[in-house]
Amino acid sequence: MTARYDNLTRTRSLDPERDYLSIYQTMLRYEFPWDMKLGLNLAFNRSFSLPEIAAVHTATGELTERTQKRIDDTGLLMYEMVLNGFDQVRGREALRRINQIHRPYGISNDHYLYVLACLVIIPTRWLDRYAWRRLCCHERRATYLFYRELGQRMAITDIPGSYDELEAWFDAYDAIHLQPNDDAAAIERATRQLMLNRIPPVLAPLGNTLVSAMYDDTLRAATRATPAAWPVRAGLHAGLRTRAHLLRWFGKPRATPMFSDGLKAKTYPDGYEIGELGPEPSAAPGRPSPDTVPPDPRGAGGSR
Repeated sequence: MTARYDNLTRTRSLDPERDYLSIYQTMLRYEFPWDMKLGLNLAFNRSFSLPEIAAVHTATGELTERTQKRIDDTGLLMYEMVLNGFDQVRGREALRRINQIHRPYGISNDHYLYVLACLVIIPTRWLDRYAWRRLCCHERRATYLFYRELGQRMAITDIPGSYDELEAWFDAYDAIHLQPNDDAAAIERATRQLMLNRIPPVLAPLGNTLVSAMYDDTLRAATRATPAAWPVRAGLHAGLRTRAHLLRWFGKPRATPMFSDGLKAKTYPDGYEIGELGPEPSAAPGRPSPDTVPPDPRGAGGSR
């Protein structure tokens, strides 16, 4: 059992104010790879469902007509920044590419802040409920600091000053603004396969019902997803909690980090160039895709 907690012991020896990137990378690549990928999927699902954001996405067609490429591009740009940080070449290049895609347009600060909050709060809540252990205070702080740094470098303003404050802002904003809308329903139908891919093959026949069971009531209503019957919801909860206990008592620390063989995506079987990710210039709509953040007036790299 001792080795199971080696990464946690190391994390607790670090200073999250200084080492937040290393801590967050350990969470994603070693401690909770499956859970964090699923949590981030749920976070993007929620951010795509805000009525104003959903309307932009359906107007561009990037999520409803070029779904796999759009998802792959978003994931690759995100993971490039997580794996490389904001000061390494590839991390800066990913940030630069995001700015290039969205530079001509403007989206409200609150919408960008909502997306940022989704990436912090939704995966953290999933981990606290279904991962093999709950997060320690260093991991929670590191998660907040990573995304605060991202937000600051991208010129998002009025970011709440702590995880708890950001969570309170998110809950208040979410309760008011995440409302049922047809655009969110269209996007959810198009992107549902992303969630289905996270379900073990043995449970594939129940896939669509299980995906609906992963959503909370507010997200199900916003996307007009069919509610899952309570036995399915209860069974999913029990199964995930059983998995967590089994991993805690019988699991072994991951020896090889996720993405050790590089980032891969279905759209780019032969690899990709960061500068080529995203829509073609001719496909640019009248407004930007708002699941990213506005351009940094200080330049692609920003300043610390």
